[in-house]
Amino acid sequence: MAKSHLFFFILLVVFFFCCFSYIESSKYDQEELQWLDDKDDEISMVQSRHSSLRTCDFAKGKWVYDQTYPLYDATCPYLSTAVTCRKNGRPDSNYEKWKWKPHGCSIPRFDALDFLGRMRRKRIMLVGDSIMRNQWESLVCLVQSVVPTARKTVIYNGPTMAFLALDYEMSIEFSWAPLLVELRKGPDSKRILHLDSIEENAKYWRGVDVLVFDSAHWWTHSDKWSSWDFVMEGNNIYKNINPTVAYEKGLTTWAKWIDLNLDPRRTRVFFRSMSPRHNRENGWKCHNQKEPLEYFSRPHVPEQLLVLQKVLRRMEFPVYIQDITTMSALRRDGHPSIYARASGEKNNQQLKDHDSDCSHWCLPGVPDTWNEILNAML
Repeated sequence: MAKSHLFFFILLVVFFFCCFSYIESSKYDQEELQWLDDKDDEISMVQSRHSSLRTCDFAKGKWVYDQTYPLYDATCPYLSTAVTCRKNGRPDSNYEKWKWKPHGCSIPRFDALDFLGRMRRKRIMLVGDSIMRNQWESLVCLVQSVVPTARKTVIYNGPTMAFLALDYEMSIEFSWAPLLVELRKGPDSKRILHLDSIEENAKYWRGVDVLVFDSAHWWTHSDKWSSWDFVMEGNNIYKNINPTVAYEKGLTTWAKWIDLNLDPRRTRVFFRSMSPRHNRENGWKCHNQKEPLEYFSRPHVPEQLLVLQKVLRRMEFPVYIQDITTMSALRRDGHPSIYARASGEKNNQQLKDHDSDCSHWCLPGVPDTWNEILNAML
């Protein structure tokens, strides 16, 4: 009988030890996943996956004039000349004062100290083309004013640049990879797009806590402009390939790399939708536009976005789409137009018909809203 009691006592001790271990393990797992907020199983990657965003579709809304904007001064030292429109001679400034208001909810106003606190000891990297650099400059300018001059710096490493807030041990980085996959020079300096090679770009993405990708504009192909001369896949080389087919193949290579190399408990991944252009074949010239459109009767969904959604549905890694296309398409007034370089008004007027940048964005301006939304999603 004593042996029986002893056996049950030992069994009880083992049971409580296992329960305690399980509780501690579960607590640890919950703490690890709390920042990642992986509450849903579906990988449809829309903003509604976050509990705080479930009732808010940031993509649908309207622009409202707000005198309390912009969120930082146009003299921010991290802005490129091409986006400092007022400094370059643009006479109006109302484009800086429009705030995006989603239907039925609101976007929290960007708080630099709160953002830095939440990103402490973390790396956030924006990956893509010059419009993603546009967004990087916006994000840096949103936070830099609260960081003492002696405690911030920018460093460069190959195709990357990083703003460091030293007291927070955090960085806001940009990595140049407009096609995500590799574009290399071949014989006779021909540009060869390698649809199944990505590591030369992707090696910079390792160890990052928040990755924001963008890739669309460089895939646009026309008779007058293209990013490559030949396309290579495996041992096959092509002179002509459907750009949409190439885009899906390139995104699939990117998706496979994400699935194989990143841990969703360590890294959050966003893909920002295509930034619209207000000239070329499908729009209007942006020169002298001074206010947003109110709405579109028939909003256009870019083919690249449909391809992106298709690729993301095949992934195991949860990737969140940040849809900024329609809201930005309403902002025909937000581009540098002829004010992408410093010159007199007379010279600018002479340039307006043949040299107008309707792709990038003046800063302060539209990309600040993209970053306010990104901040809310984080």
